[in-house]
Amino acid sequence: MAELISRQGNKVEFKVSVPASEVNRAYDQVWSGLARDVRVPGFRPGKAPRKVIEGRVGKGYVEQEVRERLLQANYSKAAQELKLSLVDANIDPQEVVSGQAFEFTVKGETYPKVKLADWSNLSLSAESPEITDDVMERTLGDLQERNATFEEADRTIEASDQVTVEEQGEDGGTYPIYLDVAEEHVREALLGKSKGDTVEITVPAHQHGDHEHPEHRVTVVIQDVKVKKTQALDDDFAKSLNFDSLERLRTDLKSELERRATQEGDNARREEFVGHLTDHMDAEIPAALLDRRRDAMLEEIKDDLGRQGVKWSEYESFMQEQGKLDEFMADLSKNAESRVKRDLALEQLAEDLKVTVSDAEFNQTMNALAQSNNMTAQDLSKQLGPDGINTYYTSLMREKGLQQAMAQLSKPEQAEQEGQQKEKAPAQAAPEATQEAQVEEAQPEAEQPQTEQGEGENKTE
Repeated sequence: MAELISRQGNKVEFKVSVPASEVNRAYDQVWSGLARDVRVPGFRPGKAPRKVIEGRVGKGYVEQEVRERLLQANYSKAAQELKLSLVDANIDPQEVVSGQAFEFTVKGETYPKVKLADWSNLSLSAESPEITDDVMERTLGDLQERNATFEEADRTIEASDQVTVEEQGEDGGTYPIYLDVAEEHVREALLGKSKGDTVEITVPAHQHGDHEHPEHRVTVVIQDVKVKKTQALDDDFAKSLNFDSLERLRTDLKSELERRATQEGDNARREEFVGHLTDHMDAEIPAALLDRRRDAMLEEIKDDLGRQGVKWSEYESFMQEQGKLDEFMADLSKNAESRVKRDLALEQLAEDLKVTVSDAEFNQTMNALAQSNNMTAQDLSKQLGPDGINTYYTSLMREKGLQQAMAQLSKPEQAEQEGQQKEKAPAQAAPEATQEAQVEEAQPEAEQPQTEQGEGENKTE
């Protein structure tokens, strides 16, 4: 039985009383498990006296197991009975004694009550980038660049060449340098030089990762010089990319760019909508919720560093030396708050829309997630555990609610677009000259991010 003692804002305190009959049942279950699992010389399995078993497992072990079992079974049940959704809790259990009722008190903070501003008439301004002729030509140019070849050049080095150098010194090595994407100090040192020349490159002071590199000089010997050769934009180029013709390449490329532009626009509208929800929601967020998210994010960072062979203590010391640790922790707290607000807003949105996730939907997504990780659904469930499964279920609720809200907001836009299309329909019968004039009207162009040509790190940059 659960009894609410006090509630002030998000802070609550309640007491739970477990009847003696349930306590006795927990004792019996613990003793049965020990009798089955603990082997005592001279006794058949399950026949050793409790005093003998207690001597092997240690005094107090049974009480500890009974207490943990009773807390696990009754804590969540009591919270549900009192209709409390707890963020953080401090449990103070009393002594557990066979044949007596067991009591424990809980002090904690509940999830905040969230009230969202009315969004039903919200107009989203984010749009998909326009795939203009200029975007198409730049993308085709990027394809030409990425599929360029390099041929030996018997001349001095020019701006777009590939230059292979051998770095002198104990830690030296041979590597290519692409002049069109190289650092300025590298280009200046190599331009106009020839195969066989020895060149000294002055590398300015810079920071790479966690390390500060002072200005230093690197000596290299030029091994060869190659000129970039790009293919003509024709059917042969298209066929080299497994397209039937240049026209087919253009058609498929435009379809793919438009698909990505649509996706980019959809994502931008989603983020604009979520930003509206978080900026205008009313909620008093408990500090424990923010601290827990910040700590979880910090653990993720530590794990990522560990996979790169970097200890958190070393990284922390480096940031402390650079005077950046306080800024790092402040940014971490800010990001944690943004994520918490986002989750709370989307969970309230799903509740307001009365979103549900059926068992069939949940099992389908779990199976898909398990397959993508080469696991069985049962193994995935075991790995996630109860908390992980609940978190995953909540994430599905948030996503489904967001999709439903975006669908509602898109209906007026679709109706407006259909109306505009109907208004334009009579204009299709206009004279050809008028149509040509409309086509030639200037339109704003959407910027499309260009593909960057990367290269491996070398010591000259």
